[in-house]
Amino acid sequence: KALDELNHRIIHCRRCPRLVRWREASAQNPPRRYLDHDYWARPLPGFGDPKARVLIVGLAPAAHGGNRTGRMFTGDRSGDWLYGALHAAGFANQPNSDQRGDGLQLKDCYITAAVHCAPPANKPSRIEFKRCRPYLLEELTLFRQAQVVIALGKIAFDSFLAASQENGAVLPQPRPKFGHGVAVYLSSGQLLLCSYHPSQQNTFTGKLTRPMFQSIFARARAVLRP
Repeated sequence: KALDELNHRIIHCRRCPRLVRWREASAQNPPRRYLDHDYWARPLPGFGDPKARVLIVGLAPAAHGGNRTGRMFTGDRSGDWLYGALHAAGFANQPNSDQRGDGLQLKDCYITAAVHCAPPANKPSRIEFKRCRPYLLEELTLFRQAQVVIALGKIAFDSFLAASQENGAVLPQPRPKFGHGVAVYLSSGQLLLCSYHPSQQNTFTGKLTRPMFQSIFARARAVLRP
């Protein structure tokens, strides 16, 4: 119930005027291939298992991905990589996420983001991160049972650490540095796993390969306590 209430508030949020304008303008002027699509054009709630032991933190929805479909990492190439990896590791019942109502279910895994609205050029401003952080703080409180947190990209990594500190966590010293495959145990007992973001900028250039990406989720599966 608390998670449902949080997601209701997220969906109806209008704290960031620039993001409100952008997400709605993207829906009103879509690419030709999406002219017949009914855009979500609102902030995206988290998605997954409310009892999840694995929490995934991304950056923000894509203008014509999640902002169109209404589900995290759905409707773009990044989502193809993420849900394929989740399925391979046993966290998803299918390897694809095309639209809401497609039958996708996550088990023991929940996906959220540092910012819940699609930003111009995929770059939220500092104040937009700050305005959205209370939602991440609430999620961290609601998902205290999470044993593993996976940060997709450095910005998600920094946002998660900032939220953790605000929630009272003590970070290891020296402060952890982001890198693909970096693993850090936090004072909460949670394991923080870092991955490059599955954006086309990383996947098309070969900076992130499927085996590299899938290994992160295989490790998360391996460390979960019964």
